[in-house]
Amino acid sequence: MKKILLATNNSHKVDEISHILKDLGYEVLARDQVYKGDFDVEENAPDLKGNALLKAQALSNLVGSKYLVLADDTGLFVDALKGEPGVHSARYAGDQHNDEDNKKKLLQELKEVNEGARTAAFITVLALVQEGKAPVFIEGRLEGHIALEEKGSAGFGYDPLFIPKDYERSLGQMSPEEKNQISHRHKALEKLALYLQGAKTNED
Repeated sequence: MKKILLATNNSHKVDEISHILKDLGYEVLARDQVYKGDFDVEENAPDLKGNALLKAQALSNLVGSKYLVLADDTGLFVDALKGEPGVHSARYAGDQHNDEDNKKKLLQELKEVNEGARTAAFITVLALVQEGKAPVFIEGRLEGHIALEEKGSAGFGYDPLFIPKDYERSLGQMSPEEKNQISHRHKALEKLALYLQGAKTNED
């Protein structure tokens, strides 16, 4: 069985990816199941693709060729702000990665923008690295708009401010199961499953 090592210790990501890939013969592992040392990658690339690759490549260099290594990076891109906060989404209000401050800053930046012009998209980019092969990049995207105020308290980050297209509720008002069915990351992971299915077929 081939093993996919995630550049994260997030158990929710492990469970979600395992569920999507369960019938493809891949075992999904959290980083600390294989590598228990320090792992602090400076995410200084200019885009999501670059940051995802930095994390995946760094871990692949540490663990060697036995594993496929998968990393992701996500950003919120607001049209009225010319794509901001974008690649800086997690530290929009400073390097502290404070969700509350990030949300306050976003609402402040959009205070003069009417609801119809507050379109935005959540984007996740996956980077899949295997020694001796070119990296593979996969994108998932969720279109929507930024609410005038927070709605709901579920989820994390900007979820209470983001209302997906064709929905009236924010991600912060959805159950984890409902959010996962439509999320940008889930869409990217479904594409990953299709890619791996094709790769597996070509190897057989």
